[in-house]
Amino acid sequence: MPENIIIDTDPGQDDAVAILLALASPGDINVLGIVAVAGNVSLGQNAKNALKVVELSGRTDIPVFAGCARPLRRPLVTAEHVHGQTGLDGPDLPEPQKRIEDGHGVDFIVDTLRREPEGSVSLCALGPLTNIAMALIKAPEIAKKIKQIVLMGGAYFEVGNITPTAEFNIYVDPEAADVVFSSGVPIIMMPLDVTHQMLSTHKRIEAFEALGNRTGAAVAAMLGFSERFDLEKYGWNGAPLHDPCVTAYLIAPEIFEGRQCNVTIETASELTRGMSVTDYWHVTDRPKNTFFVRSGDSDAFYALLTERLARLP
Repeated sequence: MPENIIIDTDPGQDDAVAILLALASPGDINVLGIVAVAGNVSLGQNAKNALKVVELSGRTDIPVFAGCARPLRRPLVTAEHVHGQTGLDGPDLPEPQKRIEDGHGVDFIVDTLRREPEGSVSLCALGPLTNIAMALIKAPEIAKKIKQIVLMGGAYFEVGNITPTAEFNIYVDPEAADVVFSSGVPIIMMPLDVTHQMLSTHKRIEAFEALGNRTGAAVAAMLGFSERFDLEKYGWNGAPLHDPCVTAYLIAPEIFEGRQCNVTIETASELTRGMSVTDYWHVTDRPKNTFFVRSGDSDAFYALLTERLARLP
């Protein structure tokens, strides 16, 4: 049976690839809907980007909602310096014909979880956790209905990519992340520790281009654009591909390795705001609330991506 999921996202080139992987895998994943959140760029632009990605995939049956336009308590921090002014610079995707659904994305999350059987829906978070936190605040009873939250965010051994101590998605809304990690919902965390191993080398980008479909060409253009920032920053032979790790985990969890441990979000210190403090070595008695993924097989990851994206138009 395919895994029922809701994708919460701020697309983002890597978000787009994660969404495309899900939509290319209906035998493994049933996407109930996509909810945009403010993050990489503004909410309106992120929602528009989600529509573009859905149309690129040919899966225009997937509803797209707009969620929260700002973090719970803080001004919005965005990342145009990485993703470009549109958040999805690189390919020349047409203006979407599909429209955003009526209603708020948080209400869609709440209503879907209330309607579906307990433990039958996973939430896949590719951006700041504002929408999911708001859903848990608005309707605390949904926590027991969620099968799991699989998220890209945080770091421990790799520490930070927006500040010396914080990963971007958690940094943008640490209070929301604190709500989620304190919720009691099972969490699978794809931190920088694993995503920094998934490098989009020239050879891997060329494999997407060689697929010969419009999706492969668009993905190659996306990654060719977004990697310029990280290549200069890290000096590696490819840029990390973050968010598709979430989707890949749902399809092929054997690609990844990690351990159950406690993760607590720092919200008080300005110096370490948004740090995902991870008790990886079990030196405290704090409850183990998160499966922290530390490593993965990058060749298997890119083989999965290439095989699945070849199925799209």
